[in-house]
Amino acid sequence: MNQTLAPSAPDPTPAQMQRHLRAANAVARRALAAGHHPFGALLVAPDHETVLMEQGNIDSVNHAEAVLARDAARRFTPDYLWGCTLYTTVEPCCMCSGTLYWANIGRLVYAMQERRLLALTGNHAENPTLDLPCREVFARGQKALRVWGPLAEVEAEIAALHLDFWRRAAPDSGSA
Repeated sequence: MNQTLAPSAPDPTPAQMQRHLRAANAVARRALAAGHHPFGALLVAPDHETVLMEQGNIDSVNHAEAVLARDAARRFTPDYLWGCTLYTTVEPCCMCSGTLYWANIGRLVYAMQERRLLALTGNHAENPTLDLPCREVFARGQKALRVWGPLAEVEAEIAALHLDFWRRAAPDSGSA
């Protein structure tokens, strides 16, 4: 397989992208209910319908995308993963982007930019967001991953979950 070329199968449709991003947001809601940050990710098969795996955020080091990509690399062959799509609620950070790259997952769809997340969280101690877009990380590599995002059709739904969470998680200002 020549991975300098983009995955050869047809790309997901806009309707498939929106449906899977909403499912990833449901995973993020479950992560939140379990006491974690509200991030969620899905791995979808090359048919763009079959959900192979899902993962919510675990902690500040075990992000949903990185945990999912590492597990996928153990379960599936690199050639198979090259035809798969990872859907995630928020643009992967550079750690998750690198893990996605090394796992050989050929497509990525995200709803909200990491820069938008930074605008919602500010300088929050639990989310010291790195301002390094995933496309910049992928551009430094030798594989032609396909990337879609942000998707305006679902971004507000994703942002609402984060806005509510980070507002509640904001450090106490100390005012009486």
